[in-house]
This record gives sequence, structure tokens and C-alpha cells, in this order.
Amino acid sequence: MTRIGQERLLVGATPLRRDQVVAVARGGAGVTLEEAALDRLREVRGRIDELAESPKPVYGVSTGFGALALRHIPADRRIDLQRSLIRSHAAGAGTPVEPEVVRAMMLLRLRTLMSGHTGVRVETAQALAGLLDNGIVPVVHEYGSLGCSGDLAPLAAVALALMGEGEVLTDSAAAYSDDAPGQLLPTAARLFTDPDLRDPRPDDSGRPRTDAAARPLAEIPPIPEAIGWQPAYTRPAAEALAAAGLEPLVLAEKEGLALTNGTDGMLAMLLLAIDDLHTLLDVADLTAAMSVEALLGTDRVFAADLQALRPHPGQARSASHMRTALAGSEIMASHRGDDCPRVQDAYSLRCAPQVHGAARDTLAHAELVAERELASAIDNPVVLDDGRVESNGNFHGAPVGYVLDFLAIAVADVASIAERRTDRMLDVHRSHGLPPFLADDPGVDSGYMIAQYTQAGTVSELKRLAVPASVDSIPSSAMQEDHVSMGWSAARKLRRAVDGLTTVLAIELLTAARALDLRAPLEPAAVTAAARDLVRSRVAGPGPDRHLAPDIAAVVELVRSGAFGMLLAE
Repeated sequence: MTRIGQERLLVGATPLRRDQVVAVARGGAGVTLEEAALDRLREVRGRIDELAESPKPVYGVSTGFGALALRHIPADRRIDLQRSLIRSHAAGAGTPVEPEVVRAMMLLRLRTLMSGHTGVRVETAQALAGLLDNGIVPVVHEYGSLGCSGDLAPLAAVALALMGEGEVLTDSAAAYSDDAPGQLLPTAARLFTDPDLRDPRPDDSGRPRTDAAARPLAEIPPIPEAIGWQPAYTRPAAEALAAAGLEPLVLAEKEGLALTNGTDGMLAMLLLAIDDLHTLLDVADLTAAMSVEALLGTDRVFAADLQALRPHPGQARSASHMRTALAGSEIMASHRGDDCPRVQDAYSLRCAPQVHGAARDTLAHAELVAERELASAIDNPVVLDDGRVESNGNFHGAPVGYVLDFLAIAVADVASIAERRTDRMLDVHRSHGLPPFLADDPGVDSGYMIAQYTQAGTVSELKRLAVPASVDSIPSSAMQEDHVSMGWSAARKLRRAVDGLTTVLAIELLTAARALDLRAPLEPAAVTAAARDLVRSRVAGPGPDRHLAPDIAAVVELVRSGAFGMLLAE
């Protein structure tokens, strides 16, 4: 099997950065294990071996787990104990999660193993690195984690693959032959090795598009969110390991817990969402500026001295983006005189920096929590620097779960205000001279009427997704685990929310671009004109009605590419 990714990330005891996690999860970077950290693993493992030989029971080393922790396990049954732990905990159900999530989760767990606080053997860390390097993505199901004692079921699915059991997704070309066994599931493993695969839609046969008709993105950067859409087959993990020249791992004492007892799944999704939201909040500032311009609003309310009266950093940044986007606009200049009858704009225009800025500050808080979590070594029990092995509660996902829920609230509100701006551009009574629904021949053509329906339906869903998961708790494990974080559930719904916000902003972009075209012969600002032209590179300008779904999908691709954010680069 071909190794994926030419870039290499050195993994040791040093905390990872978000961009490094994204590079492995979405960019297919490989990993190299730091020699000094491997030496530390050997030293710490010696302490675990000593405890395994001791007659004194030690949790996770010579006892059962959870509510069964009181039973001492004899030495000749401990390999069975580890194997049974992984098999029983790999109890997930539902749709497999996205490969980028699994890869990020594996990397984060690997870094924790390399911290020297889990007591695993060197070969265990090397085995997990082998999965990452060979593009082997274990099938991890959506349901199974309560976010306490870590993301047990998802991480157990990864450990199961290390043992040569369960199912995986691979980048093997044989998986695409007509007689290949397995089940068709979404993955992007081949996206790491085949640069021609840029269109996230399969062809009529269900196979990835590799021909010139796959609509290459030209100079637009590859779309990271396309990961998760390239079809591939599942295959038994044992076959995938053999094809990659990897041996199934036989777990030793303590290693079952070390592989499963972490918040890596929810943290992986938080980091990927943060990466997405940096792009999307820049796009939101740009779409808001385009809407203000198209609706003949004023930019005076975005002035720096006005914003300084309420010194929230996110608000200042969003207002600055909007001033940059609107600078030099002929449309704005056309109604700045004393003859303009309007005193102030609607809140969805005037208060955009306040709403977007609050979302930015929420994102900054989430980043702070994520950085602390990246610096953590989460396991139970843990091996301390002085050799003690201690139980603890650091696996509880509350810190991550809270910010995941907080971000879902911010996402819903940013989408909500964007939908209101879109609706104003389509309403002939509030759009200040634009045709109804921006239709070419109103009555015959409906224009963007139903595109706004799609926005409204998506925003309604986002409001439901904003209901916190972390306030829920269902006791488990015979009341031993009587309070759980539901952080994994919070992360799953945030991923859906991020997708929804992307769609809402894409529709505002489509609408504002057409509205700016309809303001001709007046020219928009340089930045908003560039944004309109970028839309026009994928979607035709005003004219009779046509099939809108492909237009929306095309702009969604552009938003995800990061191309619009580049227009606001400072």
C-alpha cells in the first residue's frame, strides 16, 4: 500500500498545534515518532511491567475496568483482558464518521501515548503511527460515546483495527475493482494520493471522477471538506494491515485503557470546526458587506471610532473587514448625499459586526480551550513523572463539550442574521429598487425565491442544533459513571451546524452577487467586485431561471476552498 502524504509531522511529547492536526487529518501528512520520546516510553513501560508483576492490584494493569474494577486478573488472563476490553468497547452504531475525524482522533491519541504518561510500549505507538502513514482509516461509528471515560467506543474501534479486527477504509486501488468485496462507504483516503480527485461527487457508477470532466478547481485551493466524499470500500482490518506490511498488535497490560481513555474524538472535531469557522466568519463579513452595498446601506456605522466605544476584539475585526470590503464603492457613494432619506439601516445590516464579532470572540474562547486540551495527557490511570500510577477524572469531556455547544449557538446566530439580509434583497418593498426575488422577468421567473426557503429551512435546523448536548447526562456502567459530558454528541451536531452555515452563506453570496450586478452601471467596491467575479467564475450572472441547486453547490465549494477569505487578507 502506498504511504499517503509527503509532508511529515514529528510527534513526541510536545503538544501539537491545530494546523498540524489539520495537516494530518485533511492534508494527508505522515508522522515520524521522536526518538527521545520513544526512549521515555521504554523507561515508563518498565514501571508498568513492575506493577504487572506485583501481587498488589493496580487499576487497568491487573484489574477489570469500570464497575468491574474490584476483580484482580491473574497474569495468564491479562492479554485476554485487553482484547476483551477493546472488543466489548467497540460497540458503536450508525453511520461511519468522516475519515478526517478518524485521522485527527488517531493523531491526538498518538501524541498522548508519546507523552510518556500512559505506559504503553514503543511498538504500540508505532502501530498507531503505521495506520496514519498507510492511509488506513478504521470504521468508527457515529454513536457510542458519552464523552466520559473519554470517547470510548470510537477509540476502541481504532484499537480494534490495530489488533487486526473490525473493518477499515483504505486507499487500496483494488477496492475499486468490479470484483472487490466490501461495502461502499464515504471516505477520502484516495484524495490523499490522487491529486486528480477534486470533484466530491461520484460519477454515475458511484466511483470517483478521475477524468477531465471532474471540474478541477483551477487556481482555487483544494477543498478540504471534500474529504469524506470520495467513495471507497470497507475491508477487514487484517487484510489492510497485511497489504501495508503491518502486523496485528497484541495488547499488553494497561494498553487497552491507554488507547481508549481520552477526549480525542471530540477534540478532533472541535479543532476541525475551528479551522472551518475561521474561514466562514471571514466569508460572513464579506457577504454582509456585499448585502449592505446591494441594499444601499451605509458604511458609516462601521467606522473605527464608533466600534472603539465597545472594545470587543471580534467586533473590531469584523467591522474592519467590512470597511475594507466596501472601500471605494461607487454604489455606496451614490447615496451618501443629504438627499438620502434613510436615517439608519435594519439591524441585520447595521449590527453585523456586533453579531459576527461575538461569534469571533466565542471562537477565540474555544481556541483557548482547544490549546489547553492539546497540551493535555489524558488517560486513566496515568503514569506521573515520579513513577506513580494514579487514577483521575481528567477524561471527563465537559471543558470541550461546553465550547462545542457554545460554538453551535454562535453558528446558528451568524446564519440567522445572514438569512435576514438575504430576505431583504429579495423583498421588493425593502430592497430599494431591486426586482422582486431578483427575478429576470418577475411572474414568469421566480429568481431566488426558493433559495431563501433553503436558507430558512437550514437556519431552523441550526437553531435546533444549538440546543446544548452538554447539559444532558445519562448514567452508565452500573452508576460508576454517573455523570457524563455528551461532548461527542455536541461535536457531531457542531459539524452539521458548520455545514449548514456554509450553505446559508453560499446563498447570501449568490444573492448579493446578483443584486450587485443589478445595480449596474454603478460599480461595487474592488473587494466586493472581486467576490462577485469569483462567484461568476462558477455561476452565470442574472438571466432567466435555471436549475439552482448546482449553483448553490458550486458556491458552497468556493466558500470551503477559502478563496473568499483571501480577498480580505490584511
